[in-house]
Amino acid sequence: MTRAAAELHPLSAYLGAWLARGTPSIAALDAEARSQRIVTGGGMPLRFVAPGGSELGYEERAFRTGEVETRQENRHDLFNALIWLAFPQAKAAMNRRHHEVLLAARATGEDRRGSVRDALTQFDECGVIVAGTYPDLWRTLREHRWHEVFVERREELLETTRFVVFGHASHDALGSPFIGLCGKALFLDVDAEWLRQPAHTARAMLDARLAERLAGDALRPRDWQPLPLLGIPGATPANEDSSYYDDARQFRPARTMRAGSPPGNR
Repeated sequence: MTRAAAELHPLSAYLGAWLARGTPSIAALDAEARSQRIVTGGGMPLRFVAPGGSELGYEERAFRTGEVETRQENRHDLFNALIWLAFPQAKAAMNRRHHEVLLAARATGEDRRGSVRDALTQFDECGVIVAGTYPDLWRTLREHRWHEVFVERREELLETTRFVVFGHASHDALGSPFIGLCGKALFLDVDAEWLRQPAHTARAMLDARLAERLAGDALRPRDWQPLPLLGIPGATPANEDSSYYDDARQFRPARTMRAGSPPGNR
């Protein structure tokens, strides 16, 4: 598998700096993690390792040893690694929260994952950050008033709002996008100054905000807003035509849309 920056979907383009020379090796990913001094939820230096060699589960292994299982030549795992590089604080907060809930469940003899871990996993796989200065546009999205927000208020949306795909499964799926591809979105309010920041600075600010959000809230899967990824301006040339948003396969009324990602992902 080779993945060059030029081959990335527009919604994945912000990851292109790490793919400028093609698909990085695990050694190269490790070197980048060391250079950024990234740690996992338990404060251990992040290392990308081949699966196996440990009796610990995925999240516990990452928390206790810093080792994140990463398959060679696997798009899904590559994007997971790239999100660790792009959003290290948020990924560490997720790992820490998973481990906290796991230990609490063990203490009470619970076998279920529970709603917090389910919510974390869903956002890890399919999350989208909607960062904007105008919460009313977010309310419009939550009410599935797709035509209003993406067509009637498109200029306002472009001026005030940024969509950042976080979920690594979504980045994987965007390699071959399909009708109905949907993310799990949350809103982070920002000010006009944030919109003017360089990309790296703006992302670092989002990383800190997202980490705080994931660490502190009583999370549930229903907290995430279903968001048709191909409806985001710039995601496909087709959505420049207002009639694109008439397709009920993607832009469903409230209470009927099911968010998700293609089968076969971790």
